[in-house]
Amino acid sequence: MSTIKLTKYKANKILLLNKKNKAGRNNTGRITVRHQGGGVKQFYRNINWNREEHTGIVSNFEYDPNRTALLVKLYHPNSQNNVQTSYMLAPKGIKILDQVTTYDSLTKNIALSVGDRTLLSNFEPGDFVHAVENEEGKTPVFARAAGTFCQILQHDSKKYVKVRLPSGSQRLIINKAKATLGVLANEEHNLRLIGKAGRSRWMNRRPSVRGVAMNPVDHPHGGGQGKTKGGRPSVTPWSWPTKGQPTRNPRKKNILILTSRKIKRK
Repeated sequence: MSTIKLTKYKANKILLLNKKNKAGRNNTGRITVRHQGGGVKQFYRNINWNREEHTGIVSNFEYDPNRTALLVKLYHPNSQNNVQTSYMLAPKGIKILDQVTTYDSLTKNIALSVGDRTLLSNFEPGDFVHAVENEEGKTPVFARAAGTFCQILQHDSKKYVKVRLPSGSQRLIINKAKATLGVLANEEHNLRLIGKAGRSRWMNRRPSVRGVAMNPVDHPHGGGQGKTKGGRPSVTPWSWPTKGQPTRNPRKKNILILTSRKIKRK
């Protein structure tokens, strides 16, 4: 399957929103997310997650600086809300002039094509989907990054559908939640090479200092005579376990999560 080629069109200004660089700070000005700031100015692409326009024609493919996945610009010829164009995430296999459809109710004997969005109850076991909602009518939260997907395992009951998430965990999701058919494109995004430190700065990433290079007052790994290995299991500056160690409270269980995620050990 050929990869998606970006078209040489400028982004539609109607679909762009101003994005303020907060540099990892909250409303009081304190840094809550470290190693952020100084990135290139970006506009946010307003993605139509719920797809109120039920039909759309693929007009072109665009790059989104705010996410790893590519975007598809849809043209709505018969729009009822004066919305002529909108954005959606680009799945693999979709082509220009393809038509995508949104189904809001239970449909039977309708062959879904890549890019169609409908209820989880309309998918067959084994289907690959992306942009999956956690609750009915909410913004999708699962499988939104490049190359990711969820898999429909089975329809457990009249209310829930068992889904395998990109992390490998299995959970129950209400069958009235929506998803889009297909696997997201740009699956080779993780193979890219940044190349130089300056490009990381363009991407809003500031340098990161090793904990063992700090003083004891600054990090649990800090201090010691000369170079040290930390002297304890790897932790964050706030002494939480890191490098893959689970930190979820075992007493706070979600009954909808059936199996935990699969941790890849090196």
